Amino acid sequence: MTPETEESQVRVVQSARVALRRQLVGTRQNRVGSPMNRREFIKLGLGAAAAVVSGAPKALSAAATNVRHPRSERGEAMSESKTPGVRGYLLHLTHYDPSWFGKKSEEKPFDLDVGLEIVAALEEERFNLLAVDCADAVQYESHPELARHYTVPMEKLERLAVSARDHGLDVVPKLNFSRSCHHHHNDWMLGLDEQWDHHFDDDAYWQKAFELIDELVAVCRPKQFFHVGMDEDHDRSYTQYIAAIERLRSGLNERNLRTVIWNDTAINYPVGHIHYEKSLTAEKEISKDIVQILWDYHSVPAEAVGRIRERGFELWGAPGSHDRAQARKFRDTVLGHGGTGLFMTTWSHCNDPNRQWLLNGIREMGPVYRGEE
Repeated sequence: MTPETEESQVRVVQSARVALRRQLVGTRQNRVGSPMNRREFIKLGLGAAAAVVSGAPKALSAAATNVRHPRSERGEAMSESKTPGVRGYLLHLTHYDPSWFGKKSEEKPFDLDVGLEIVAALEEERFNLLAVDCADAVQYESHPELARHYTVPMEKLERLAVSARDHGLDVVPKLNFSRSCHHHHNDWMLGLDEQWDHHFDDDAYWQKAFELIDELVAVCRPKQFFHVGMDEDHDRSYTQYIAAIERLRSGLNERNLRTVIWNDTAINYPVGHIHYEKSLTAEKEISKDIVQILWDYHSVPAEAVGRIRERGFELWGAPGSHDRAQARKFRDTVLGHGGTGLFMTTWSHCNDPNRQWLLNGIREMGPVYRGEE
């Protein structure tokens, strides 16, 4: 069997597996989205049967391993593949930035049904990692004072995480510990009467941080990673910023998890240059086992890609969510320098009004993320 034939058969059987899963969960999908019609199901079923006759089960086993377990070794070798080993997606149960912050009083709880439909779409498009932006969207037993009017029971996050694992996705909890009076990225962590400068990276702050991290780890059961944000940090000095990243990294290492952070060095606008410089300085000091996600939604920061890899970091690229040409070039640049992942962001709330927009984005970008376009 040639590699091309084997790969083709793998895709057929994977498609059949998705179709069978959709049939099994058809009741839910009839409620929350568009199910596969009978003609599509029969067509894929016949294709799977033909693949099995020609010996595809062996290939399916290898492909299933690849889909279900993102391989994130460090990526020292130059990549010849157009398929990132890590194909990630960031889902927002809530978020904190200037635009979201101004509308917090109107925010509704995240919609679990939409989240479950997104999970199914991610499997169909062969993504293999789901990062979940949690902040104060869920109720913490250790810190009930963080609950807002849109906060939901932790059980809803658990149902989302279980579904994600069942669909072959590694689950990566995300809490942003960046400090900025402008961006508000960690305002979710403030109690009702607490101001931004209270407990500024003191022992009480870090105790609270890891109590929250531990609750999310227990519920989401991440295999490898925890995303700690750290983008657009205004309030810390360079030294304080580096110390905060290392404090998080040390605690996560104790929990057998690797730290994932944003890398701001693709920023090229004047008011954001402080973030560029702070992130650039951190690259020289922080531990090399910290995964860097370089984000740029309009261009391809080739110079930054090369520098980050030369410094020995594992690198995931975060292109825009609907520009396939930009994402494709970003992907090829990252993989060409030995990077290991591509990470899709939308910065949109997981709720019913955004349902179709989010699903369309996943389906539009899926071929790019799996290296078929």
